[in-house]
Amino acid sequence: MMSKDQKLILLNVIFASSLVVANVIAGKIVMLGENLTIPAAVVVYAVTFLITDIVHENYGREQAKQTIIFGFIAQIFASVMILFGQMLPAAPFAQESQQAYETLLGQNARFVIASLAAYLTSQYLDVVIFSKLKKLTNTRHKWLRNNISTASSQLIDTTVFITIAFIGSVPNIWIMILSQYVIKIRYCGLRYTDFLFINEKA
Repeated sequence: MMSKDQKLILLNVIFASSLVVANVIAGKIVMLGENLTIPAAVVVYAVTFLITDIVHENYGREQAKQTIIFGFIAQIFASVMILFGQMLPAAPFAQESQQAYETLLGQNARFVIASLAAYLTSQYLDVVIFSKLKKLTNTRHKWLRNNISTASSQLIDTTVFITIAFIGSVPNIWIMILSQYVIKIRYCGLRYTDFLFINEKA
């Protein structure tokens, strides 16, 4: 049985891992059906909002902010390490792997800026809204405040990221914004936070 501190460490690890994976696969645009176009990272990234809600609920607002800072540092560290790996000279017999590396992991400044700007804005908004709703509901109605805070912050996150990352390169960018938001709400609307929540009070 894990202690409360061990659970917090695990949540932070999952949070940071989700952010790094989301950034790695963000460049792939996928189409669902005939109308929905989204970055491949959308579902993975949505997990981060669930984690901050869990941390906030069980460990408090300041710890939730700390988790966000840890995630920010993890993103920067991962981006620097990926760039460093790209700059290392490839073996003569492995030039194809260098090209594959650059295609898969070569992040340009636009994606990095878009990701960090959307991340900081939306995650802090999520914490603020969640905190205010928790006070208004007198710590009751977890499902309600989880969903309202997540839905609001993910709308901001989606708009900021898609606008900075894809404007000028994707036709009808508002369709991508709407598509990503719909998918996020679809996957998080059922809110498996009730399954993930640790039954401890901060």
